[in-house]
Amino acid sequence: MVTSEYERRIAARFAGFDQDGNGYIDREDFMAAAKALLAEFGTAARSDKGQALYVGAEAFWQGMAGIADRDGDQRITREEFVNGAVKRLRDNPDRFAEIARPFLHAALAVAGGDAGVGVDDTARVLRVLGVDKEVAAQAAAQLDTDGDGRIDEEEIVSAFARYFTVPE
Repeated sequence: MVTSEYERRIAARFAGFDQDGNGYIDREDFMAAAKALLAEFGTAARSDKGQALYVGAEAFWQGMAGIADRDGDQRITREEFVNGAVKRLRDNPDRFAEIARPFLHAALAVAGGDAGVGVDDTARVLRVLGVDKEVAAQAAAQLDTDGDGRIDEEEIVSAFARYFTVPE
């Protein structure tokens, strides 16, 4: 049972990972996210960037499964997600950031390149991953913490970890 405001907020994040809406997160959700990003940015799956994104998605899935899949069925339920995030990541957001880093690094490369990605392209990434258009635009603008018009890996990894692990 989800009780605290923090747990309710984390539970709401579940839908962002459950790409197909079937009620659980599995490897296919991560592969679907990678495929959708490649299609959005016109990047071939067999290209170096495409392969890096799939490898990053697999690493992210493996990390999430290791944290949250308590029964080992290769599916993460909403309850497992909430318990995994709350109990294992709240006290160590850097661990979550490192689990997500390979995927986020590759997603940035697909969307913009090694020097970071523009705010508009970051909003496109967020929309592909299921974030509402208005929320995606606002979030992307806020991610540019140094005001240079580009979002680099450290900005996005840090924000991603905070989004899932910081109660405020």
